[in-house]
Amino acid sequence: MDRLTAMTHFVRVMETGSFSGAARVLDIGQPAVSKTVAQLEQRLGVKLLLRSTHGLTPTEAGLRFYERARLALQEADEAELAARGAGAGLSGRLRISAAPTFARLHVLPHLPRFLDAHPGLDIDVVLDDRTIDLIAEGIDVSLRMGVLADSAIVARKLASSRRSVLATAEYLSRAGTPRVPADLADHQTLVFSQLSNVWNFSRDGAEVSVLVQGRARFNAAEGIRTAVLAHMGLTIVSDWMFAPELADGSVLRLLQEWSLPDIDLWAVFPTGRLATAKARAFSDFVASVMQTPAPATAARESQAG
Repeated sequence: MDRLTAMTHFVRVMETGSFSGAARVLDIGQPAVSKTVAQLEQRLGVKLLLRSTHGLTPTEAGLRFYERARLALQEADEAELAARGAGAGLSGRLRISAAPTFARLHVLPHLPRFLDAHPGLDIDVVLDDRTIDLIAEGIDVSLRMGVLADSAIVARKLASSRRSVLATAEYLSRAGTPRVPADLADHQTLVFSQLSNVWNFSRDGAEVSVLVQGRARFNAAEGIRTAVLAHMGLTIVSDWMFAPELADGSVLRLLQEWSLPDIDLWAVFPTGRLATAKARAFSDFVASVMQTPAPATAARESQAG
């Protein structure tokens, strides 16, 4: 039995809470995981897990072994990278997660360049607008936007974007152009259901809050994009979400004399683990992509204030 393989299987069982969860993350059959852990217990001469109809419970020995094994695996990854040298490419499998719309616009088009730089690396991409459990899903690094609610999260800020009130010219020709935040009450607003429907504006030290009641609510950013481009109404999102349309002028910024809180992009790593070299390299890559200047916004952008 390979010692590192056994440790990897056991650590994944501990992190996912089940043999089936570990098998899914490792992309192997559940019987193989169960057999490896049983062989590990036999070699060590101690029970690491108590099995019951209610699930798995680590023993005291299991908890101690997990902490040491987790650190040993991280050190093994770092040792391999150091042995290959700083100029060598990464290898193995990297599992990332990101919001679908953001990834489609800003990450996926650049992935070939990242993979070309690391021909020994395989990558799994999990696209989900929801906040998923990184450990249960075996995620090495997640790209998240907004405020991180949990102060214990291990994260690195990669970039920031302004937020804007956005709409198409066709919608504005039909509904009129808002001049002040209070005018938004007379418009069809497209609301992201995972965020507050109170929009906070500031100008010259003054702050104004507007409660919007849109007829259409969406649980995914792609729904907001589609609705705006179908001329259904206006919305507030990061400029990232409409970067191509802002560049070509098919979507317009409104109320530009008023500012909204910026939104941050974070690389989030599983709590309790050191960020792997692969996860750090991917975070560096995304940060460099997001720092590349965007195309100049088209001149026919709305000048409404």
